Amino acid sequence: MSWTPVTTEPDQLGESPFWHPHESVLYWVDIPARFLRRMDSSGRIESWAMPQEPGCIAPAASGGLVIALRDGVYRARGWGGVLTPIARFNHDVRTTRFNDGKADPVGRMWAGTMYEPRDARRGELYSIDCRPGNGEQGKPLVQLKAQNAVIANGLAWSPDARTVYWSDTGSHVIHAWNWEAQSNAMRAHRVFHRFASKPAGWQPGEPGYGGRPDGAAVDAEGNYWSAMFEGGRLLKLSPGGELLAEIEVPVRCPTMPCFGGGDLRTLYVTSARANRTADELARLPLSGRVIAMRVDVPGLPVNFFVD
Repeated sequence: MSWTPVTTEPDQLGESPFWHPHESVLYWVDIPARFLRRMDSSGRIESWAMPQEPGCIAPAASGGLVIALRDGVYRARGWGGVLTPIARFNHDVRTTRFNDGKADPVGRMWAGTMYEPRDARRGELYSIDCRPGNGEQGKPLVQLKAQNAVIANGLAWSPDARTVYWSDTGSHVIHAWNWEAQSNAMRAHRVFHRFASKPAGWQPGEPGYGGRPDGAAVDAEGNYWSAMFEGGRLLKLSPGGELLAEIEVPVRCPTMPCFGGGDLRTLYVTSARANRTADELARLPLSGRVIAMRVDVPGLPVNFFVD
């Protein structure tokens, strides 16, 4: 297996990739650059400027996108269209913004926050239910689903929609819960996988640190694929949390994988180059670009937001 760059211009911090099966288009965001991006089958890339940092995006079943910006969740009926607020939140936008998120298997949007000073566990995970009949007087049903994280990341569901995963990047841990789709209840919390913390004084390129869990995706066999930020690798974990495979990537900071292509056997990975040293970028020139490789087991198709 070998990696191929699929974009030519790097992102500062690429995140939240998904493959749109009806359009055959790959979508993702560049958070600090405040862009949504998409690439069609010819390799043509379009960028759409956002008024705030876009933490994550998901496709909507009725067309367009749902987008979590710094202060809340917004709806766009079409590419480049009007951004209509769905739900705003009362966190301090000077220190906290939305980060990783996805739609769940029944159509709710989930989005987590990150606390940018990274010295306290103030990150939270919300679900936003805009399905007809699930809110009050036209308002969405917003629920706090988890908290006490530094950086919300790694959101994913198992193929049978009975397990939800969520990682706290700063704490080097991936969590799992039993999940009931219709009631949206999370029970039986457990640590799915815990990683060693960064050693004091460690520098990129040195041995002794494997990175921390960033974005994730699940394949058709229920394996959880985690991008290890600063670890230069992806990890494939079994449904029980055991390490099945370690795949090196040609970037120091992979950020999130997704499965795409018509057969869902192309593994796309976004990456970061912001705040990396000039020496590292010279050694790893694909940093910030979207890379891809073919895999044997297909991934799960993207979930669509329903409103």
